[in-house]
Amino acid sequence: MKFLIKKSILLIVTLSLGFFVFGCQKSAPPTYYINPNVDFSFFKKVAVMPLNNLTNEKSAGEIVRQVIISELLASGLVEVVIPGEVMAAVNELAIQNISSLNERQINALGKVLNVEAIILGSVEEYGESRTGTISSPEVTISLLMADAGTGNIIWSITSTRGGAGFMARHFGAKSMTMSETVLAVVRDAIQTLASY
Repeated sequence: MKFLIKKSILLIVTLSLGFFVFGCQKSAPPTYYINPNVDFSFFKKVAVMPLNNLTNEKSAGEIVRQVIISELLASGLVEVVIPGEVMAAVNELAIQNISSLNERQINALGKVLNVEAIILGSVEEYGESRTGTISSPEVTISLLMADAGTGNIIWSITSTRGGAGFMARHFGAKSMTMSETVLAVVRDAIQTLASY
């Protein structure tokens, strides 16, 4: 009888731990591509273009862009062109649609800005998601890096962070703030470059 009780308690603890560990994941790992034939040590300076904002939050694109710039600089991977210089180059080259640059435009931006790569992307989700009665921030970004010399995509990522985790859903624990969620999703993205 004691053996059966111990076995039952062990089973309950194991299942609870499993639900806790797997339920705490707030997001799936990012989906990304890195061109295996590219030597990333060549890329010393990049330009981060304004992000295409596919959300209802008016300033989401610019908020995420500023965090991307800060995190790229903090990582020490590359230098980043000042956003005002990027916009001046866009105006100088009379580029109308920043979100869908062609190879010629990428080459021209690379020359004018003196960069080896251009980072483009979009903010696909930026807001509160609801799970039952729990509300928590959720952010999804898609980024790509194009070689300014060839126009080829050398890195691409889609990453989501946020949503109510296990502790928030079941025990009412506080979820991350929107700022923490943006920082986490951008760090997840930058980390894929840093680990390469």
